[in-house]
Amino acid sequence: MTGAGSGIGRAVSLGLLADGYAVALAGRRKEALDETVRLAKTPERALALAADVTDPESVAQLFTKTQSAFGRLDVLFNNAGMSAPGLAIDALSVDQWRAVVDVNLTAVFLCTKHAFRQMKEQQPRGGRIINNGSLAAHVPRPHSAPYAATKHAVTGLTKATALDGRAWDICCSQIDIGNAKTSMAAKHAVGALQPNGEIAVEPMLDLEHVVRAVVYMAGLPLDANVPFLTVMATKMPYVGRG
Repeated sequence: MTGAGSGIGRAVSLGLLADGYAVALAGRRKEALDETVRLAKTPERALALAADVTDPESVAQLFTKTQSAFGRLDVLFNNAGMSAPGLAIDALSVDQWRAVVDVNLTAVFLCTKHAFRQMKEQQPRGGRIINNGSLAAHVPRPHSAPYAATKHAVTGLTKATALDGRAWDICCSQIDIGNAKTSMAAKHAVGALQPNGEIAVEPMLDLEHVVRAVVYMAGLPLDANVPFLTVMATKMPYVGRG
């Protein structure tokens, strides 16, 4: 579980732990991961591992430690993500672009690579990789070029991973979440820029619905898959956006 120190990552980690999973919690801030462990009803099944998922060596160590602790890997949730400042594309710096690409796309590739290798070699083989996409993978918001581009790319990576995984009983799927109540999406509840230039308050989705969706996807047998699942606030501007 990447990005397990806050928001969706923390909520889903706690949901998986409550459902009986042993969970390796990954994130840059060890203190935030430790807080997730403290919130768990079964902290003995949680392992907090500080890691930079954009760094190849850090990711390699993360998966080595996870395998050493648990012996196998059944589910990877690629959840860590970030967005750039809400600027028009010509106002973005190269560094702002690269930061989003590193976290939202390269980190997903790095974690998927190591998970795939482990799932391929373990006995019994196989496992499930779930990528946290976004509604931006289908319909972007104004001033969101780096975020929208990376989430479109995650969709391509999800499909490619699912195809490569067929021979090894490795499933890959993507969940696209709309306006979950997290600090990252809090601005939408106050007022978000719409395609017509207006600022509008948007409905929000309780995190529990996201947790239930991911736990459902994680618990499927390997002969079944939900390639893409969208869970969103019913009345948010998505269908017909723009």
